[in-house]
Amino acid sequence: MKSTALTDAELLVLGLVAEMPRHGYELEQVIEQRGMREWTQIGFSSIYFVLGKLEKAGFATAQTPAGSKARKSYSITPAGHAVLVAHTLEALGGFRPTYSSALLGMVHWPALPREAALGALEARGEAISREMERLERVRLGRQPLPDFIEALFDFSAGQLAAEQAWIAETLAYMKTKPWME
Repeated sequence: MKSTALTDAELLVLGLVAEMPRHGYELEQVIEQRGMREWTQIGFSSIYFVLGKLEKAGFATAQTPAGSKARKSYSITPAGHAVLVAHTLEALGGFRPTYSSALLGMVHWPALPREAALGALEARGEAISREMERLERVRLGRQPLPDFIEALFDFSAGQLAAEQAWIAETLAYMKTKPWME
């Protein structure tokens, strides 16, 4: 990590180490407990890799208790804290577009038979309904959650609800239009 650019996984781990010194297994437990895999991708095996990168970059330090076989515990450094603050402000204040597969599917809408196209969009709507239910079960299963984590679940639920509304509107509109053959 030559620059101060951080991947999403690095930003996540650095932020968790900033809360308090932790070893890799503790990080895994916090990620699981807070449902963090609902909005970022990081595998258990990646945690130690990310910790190593953060340490090498000078953003975290590792300590093993003297005379102990305990796991290394990682703490944030002043340079790591500065990078964490900068990246967190950028993440909150900036916009990074994401591209849904639905957009690519809509681009190729004319290539499909009418019923197949409408059926696929209906199936997506059903899948989103199931995902909304699953997400709510995850949220309820991890209660109580800190307010900022609740806000993350609200954000995901809001995105799903917006897409569900878009699908309903698009289906209603497309069902009234003549089909392109």
